[in-house]
Amino acid sequence: MEIRTAGVTLDADFALPDDPLGVVVFAHGSGSSRHSPRNRAVAAGLGERRLGTVLVDLLTADEERVDARTGELRFDVDLLSARLVGIVDWLGARAVGLFGASTGAAAALLAAAERPGPVRAVVSRGGRPDLAGPALGRVRAPTLLIVGELDTRVLDLNEQARARMTATTDLRVIPGATHLFEEPGTLDQVTTEAGRWFVDHLATGGGAPPEPRGPR
Repeated sequence: MEIRTAGVTLDADFALPDDPLGVVVFAHGSGSSRHSPRNRAVAAGLGERRLGTVLVDLLTADEERVDARTGELRFDVDLLSARLVGIVDWLGARAVGLFGASTGAAAALLAAAERPGPVRAVVSRGGRPDLAGPALGRVRAPTLLIVGELDTRVLDLNEQARARMTATTDLRVIPGATHLFEEPGTLDQVTTEAGRWFVDHLATGGGAPPEPRGPR
């Protein structure tokens, strides 16, 4: 499907189970896409928990080609967050969660700060929440930071970001995991933690969302 947001058209995969508790939008990290096997595995697990999912490429095909040469756009968290805000508005849902990986976590937190009403929960997987800067203090959505035990640099950055946040924030460290959670069983733990967080906060966030609005 296609989503029009912030003046561009983005490719996305949308899944909505029966009687959903809410919808989770995925913001992939640098160098990744909606085809990320890790995000798709987490999305499948969330679907089993009655959560709708939107896996979206936050860059257009032309921008991806430019970024492949320069590597700049994937780190433009202001650009990425503006598109996430547009997707939140496009959904028209009462209960939205944002799942961000790597630099996508910063974009998710910036979007959460801009849309404190519909965005009811944020989960970061191996993310860079520090890149959200001063917006961290404006986030109102309960936020879960998931980091691998062996991803020490990112773990330090998450601890620093957590200290700057005023919203309910929890940090979960996955034993034996590195940045990409490639070790056996570690991604399953991410899915379990994320699923529990979204169900807890979206189920009480205003009920099931309506069908998304806008062109597909």
